[in-house]
Amino acid sequence: MSSTERPPVGGGLHLEIDLASGVPPYEQIRSQIVAHVASERLLVGDRLPTIRALAADLGLAAGTVARAYRELEAAGVTTTNRRAGTVVSDGVAPADVVARQAARAFVVSVREAGLDDDAILDLVRGELLHRHD
Repeated sequence: MSSTERPPVGGGLHLEIDLASGVPPYEQIRSQIVAHVASERLLVGDRLPTIRALAADLGLAAGTVARAYRELEAAGVTTTNRRAGTVVSDGVAPADVVARQAARAFVVSVREAGLDDDAILDLVRGELLHRHD
């Protein structure tokens, strides 16, 4: 299957899911919402679409969207309650979001290259010890 592009969701929130990608759809949702927060297209207090609405808009199962929302909440990017729904949290700074996103992308790419966790940590430690001027 090819890329699934849908109209903007959630008050102009634009998400694209590439079903042919090796990245699971829930992770694509999570990372794109994080990117919207980091770029301030989504601000503190902005409401995300309901799980059912976003799933319908993207042509995905509700469980897929629910997993993305759970991960966003666990990372402190969003909060959810019955009355307000899922909203962007004020508990995380955009710079933190960008750093987490970069770290996740790095880990995914080096694991795909065949490195194990110890080798990955050694690389990071080496870079932290190396002076970058």
